[in-house]
Amino acid sequence: MKSHILDRLFDPRSIAVIGASNTKGSVGHVLFRNLLAAEYEGVVYPVSRSSTSVNGVRAYPSIAHVPGKVDLAVLAVPAQVVPDLMLECAAAGVGAAVIVSAGFKETGAAGKRLESEVVRIAQANDMRVLGPGCLGFLRPGRHLNASFAPVMPDSGHICFISQSGGLGNAVLDWAVANSVGFSAFVSVGSMCDVDFGDLIDYFGADPQTNSILLHLEALTDARAFLRAARHFAKTKPIIVVKSTRTAQSALAAVSHHGADGGDDVLYGAAFRRAGIVRVDAVEDLFAASEALTRVPSPRGKRLGIVTNSGGSAVMAVNRLHELGGELAELTAETGAILKANLPSFATRTNPVDIGDDADAQRFAVATKALLADAHCDGVLVIVTPHAIGRPSEAATALVEASRAAPSKPLLAAFMGGALVSEGLQEIRRAHIPSFHTPEHAVSAYMYMHEYTRSLARLYETPADLLPRFAPDRELVKSIFEEAAHRTYPALTEIEAKRVLSAYDIPVIDTVAATSAEECAKAAQRIGLPVAIKILSPDVIHKAAIGGIALDVRSAAEARRQYAKLMQRVRDACPEATRLGVTVHAMSRRGLDVIVGSWRDKTFGPALFVRQRDGAPHAYDDKAVELPPLNQVLARSLIEEAGVLHLPQRNREQRPIDVETFERTLVKLSYLLVDFPEIVTIELDPLQLRTESLEVLDARILVDPKTVHRIARPGSHLVVSMYPSKYSHTLNVGGEQIEIRAIKPEDEPLWAEMVASLSREAAEYRFFGPVKQITKSMLVRYCHIDYDSEMAIVALRPGPTPRMLGVASFAAESAGDDEAEFAIVVRDECQRRGLGRHLMNTLIEAARDMHIRQIVGEVLAHNTPMLHFAESLGFAVQATEDPQLKRIVLQT
Repeated sequence: MKSHILDRLFDPRSIAVIGASNTKGSVGHVLFRNLLAAEYEGVVYPVSRSSTSVNGVRAYPSIAHVPGKVDLAVLAVPAQVVPDLMLECAAAGVGAAVIVSAGFKETGAAGKRLESEVVRIAQANDMRVLGPGCLGFLRPGRHLNASFAPVMPDSGHICFISQSGGLGNAVLDWAVANSVGFSAFVSVGSMCDVDFGDLIDYFGADPQTNSILLHLEALTDARAFLRAARHFAKTKPIIVVKSTRTAQSALAAVSHHGADGGDDVLYGAAFRRAGIVRVDAVEDLFAASEALTRVPSPRGKRLGIVTNSGGSAVMAVNRLHELGGELAELTAETGAILKANLPSFATRTNPVDIGDDADAQRFAVATKALLADAHCDGVLVIVTPHAIGRPSEAATALVEASRAAPSKPLLAAFMGGALVSEGLQEIRRAHIPSFHTPEHAVSAYMYMHEYTRSLARLYETPADLLPRFAPDRELVKSIFEEAAHRTYPALTEIEAKRVLSAYDIPVIDTVAATSAEECAKAAQRIGLPVAIKILSPDVIHKAAIGGIALDVRSAAEARRQYAKLMQRVRDACPEATRLGVTVHAMSRRGLDVIVGSWRDKTFGPALFVRQRDGAPHAYDDKAVELPPLNQVLARSLIEEAGVLHLPQRNREQRPIDVETFERTLVKLSYLLVDFPEIVTIELDPLQLRTESLEVLDARILVDPKTVHRIARPGSHLVVSMYPSKYSHTLNVGGEQIEIRAIKPEDEPLWAEMVASLSREAAEYRFFGPVKQITKSMLVRYCHIDYDSEMAIVALRPGPTPRMLGVASFAAESAGDDEAEFAIVVRDECQRRGLGRHLMNTLIEAARDMHIRQIVGEVLAHNTPMLHFAESLGFAVQATEDPQLKRIVLQT
């Protein structure tokens, strides 16, 4: 098995504790004691300048005196001496370090310089660093406690990663008391090197980890975090609680770890984009993990409830409605079953109250009936102790019911203490998610629903809205360059609308006028009535200072309004540049919304939609997505903003043109992708109509310092952009073939190609027949992360396009220098040079991504592929399996 770059950190064979101490209560003492007490199977060396032995173990004055090779050094020393000790570790060949010391960037400029020196030393010597200012880490299954945590939890399948050491200690204490086990616990501190993205990469691939729980205050590398989370969230639930939700808590995060907690709305958008489940409190992390890793996720939000306590059911229903869930409406068949098997006083509608004297038989009948009901997406059973019914017998009934319906989630809430403990233990042994209160059970159910919904939306097949989209980028570039050379970086309304038109975004025909007479003529030429607005890059909200005149119905009135507008702006903003006015036709035939973007220092550009009824820049009531967008994400943004449910101004009350709105949002996201110099965009209003839309006013602000900056395309984004660099055409036997990177929109084309493969071609590519093309296969091969994967496809364009072949590679994580590749070409297109061209383009992409070598496995009897690989420069190597060959190309 290929070793991971973080193995020397989290799976070391030897550890040195630098700063180990005999002083009880000191960090160095606790760290060394914890390593010994956990019965770590590797070698532990205490390093101490003041003691010849620590805890009876021979100590060494420096890492240079340690007789054996050290994989991991744990540093418990003052911050000022850490850089020197890091240099000593590097000279000794140490592969990783845990720095528990505080006193770095969270303390100010001097601490930041100190931390930068640590990072420089680590990078120069290929060392990985956890911390500084962290608690350390634990791996109970490996008997490894490289932390100064006071307790050691049981071994389990949860990886818990915390940005707060104090909270981490509290969680560990709670976990020990509640018998919750961990595959790993990691305290990250200020993350000068190893961050959340690295940890998700590592523990996402760990076979002992079933779910990853995060306590997060702020991200240091949002792109790496999203890339790793998107890769693993579809197979292992990633659940996060973010402690910084307000501006005040974000400031607290800066003083805690020197990191900015940022805009919480953007964090929410990022979590959704990655398929991460966000919970409200730390205890919900474990409730959600309990549910998501033990039972299948629900298909919807309709919950069926069985209870022997009416009051408890009310608590559950209240919580369900608060979280946007629904009570399932039971079918007539279910009602008949309940009527035939329950006493007359039992409630046969949802929630099903089977009475406080309910025995195991009643629980079994009701639970099985609801699990079988097609209207129930999941079932919650609430058990409270009573003198007659025994909770342990009810538990046995629930276990049997769950086995009879394994495809639908069953959750249990056993309320009480000693009286329900036996039943609770039986439920947990059967891996049924169990909770102490109905509210926690309902919350867990809705987190399951949100996880299912997020993944479904994330990997829904988008429509190809813009197959031949070709914006005029050169025009936009020239407008931005001109703006960068003048004193005001904001584009005028006329310039902003030219930019939008260059990206085929419909704007209302607008004319600039620099005098009263020009204004009057423009009004007559456009057609009365018109709207007249001040033309000034310095005036953001024109209406607030009287800079707009609406419904102007004559040329004479247009002349008067020109003078009035100029005077109002002169009085309100005497320093503002006044370039004249703009004139355009009045429009009252649609629904007005605000669409725009702003640039965030953590997440880059963010695109938003909001209803046009709030205060200017009231960003907390907006729906947000991170570009680039596709059709599915655009539709999600529209739905999240609630635009589809707003009353419209046209008398017919006909629906808006949603597809054109989706296209516009996708085009706007392309603009943000192409031009990192854009600081803000505001389309206010954008008017939605039955068969079209139109931007009535627009403002764009650019950063002059960024306009001429040369940067790698897409480097300002946190979601990898589509690599259009590899798009070109190829003449194959007189036929023009399109070559480009794969898109999620290609799902149906990929599925059709794979279904067309001969038995032999399918065996060579997939090492066996493809019996069924599943959604998970489509996601795996078409929804790729261009930071660590690439797939180059050949397409036959036309009314019925066909995919002719695909060559792809995937690295384990972004930054890896080795990737595994594969190639397949449709049977009738083989031996025409198409495969060679696909591979050459793929190799070019590998070099661009700094992949050092690409490797693949080929069936030993696939002689044509082996010869083809050798002709491209691959080396053919034997493997332990005589039926497989390994082919390797140094790029």
